[in-house]
Amino acid sequence: MKPIALITGATSGIGKASAQALASDFFLILCGRRRERLEALANELQVKTDVQILNFDVRDKEDVFKNIDGLPSAWKDIDVLINNAGNAHGLSSFHDGSLDDWEAMIDINLKGLLYVSKAIVPDMVHRKKGHIINIGSIAGIDVYPKGNVYCASKSAVDALTRGMRQDLNEYGIKVSEIKPGLVKTEFSKVRFKGDTTRAERVYKGFSPLSAQDVAEVISFMITRPAHVNIADLLLLPTAQAGSTIVYKDQASI
Repeated sequence: MKPIALITGATSGIGKASAQALASDFFLILCGRRRERLEALANELQVKTDVQILNFDVRDKEDVFKNIDGLPSAWKDIDVLINNAGNAHGLSSFHDGSLDDWEAMIDINLKGLLYVSKAIVPDMVHRKKGHIINIGSIAGIDVYPKGNVYCASKSAVDALTRGMRQDLNEYGIKVSEIKPGLVKTEFSKVRFKGDTTRAERVYKGFSPLSAQDVAEVISFMITRPAHVNIADLLLLPTAQAGSTIVYKDQASI
C-alpha cells in the first residue's frame, strides 16, 4: 500500500506540481479553495493513484478541521503533510500597506499552516511516524523593501518549522522547510491583483524556477531513507543571489 500525502494549495503552482510529481508513489489528498481545479487535477492523476479532494480555505479553522476529520478511515493515517498554501498580497511600503492584505497573508501563510498542522500532527505523534514539509521562502530569511508583512509571515514559518522540529524530534517525525526564490507561478499575478503585465515583468530577463523544479526537490526530500532529514533547503534560480540580487539580461527586459 502506498503512503498518503496531503498537499494544501494543490490547485496551482508548487502544490499542483508536487501532486503530479508524487502521484506514482503516493496516495494523494488534494486540498484547495477551487473545487473545479481540484476535480480536474484529481481526474488527471487518478490514472496513477487514488485521490481524495478536500475543498476548503485554510483560513477557515472550522472548515479545516471538519474536512480533515471527515476523511474516510482508510485515509486518516497521513504520512506526508506538505503545507504549501500561501500567498503574497500587495507590494507596499509599511505606512501605505493595506490592513486587508496584511490579514490575508497572516491568515493564509501562518494561521492556515497552523490549523492544518494541528488537525494532522497529533495522529503522527500517536503513530510516531510522519514527515512535514513547510513551504517557506527566501523572503523569510532575506527581507526586501515593500515586502514587510509577507516577509514577516514567511519568517514566522521559518521559526515555526524549527520549533516543530524540536518538539516532534522525540516522536521520530521529520520536519523540513524548503525556501524557494523566484518561481514563475501565479504568485506575482495574485500579489499584483491580476495585473498580468506587472506580474510578467518580474520574470523577464532571466530564467526563474518553475513549479516543477521545486516539486522535484520536494519529491527528493520526502523519499530519503528514514534516517535522513533534509531539514532546511534554500532553492534559487542560478540568476538569483538574494531577495534583491537578480542578474537580468537588460536586452530582453
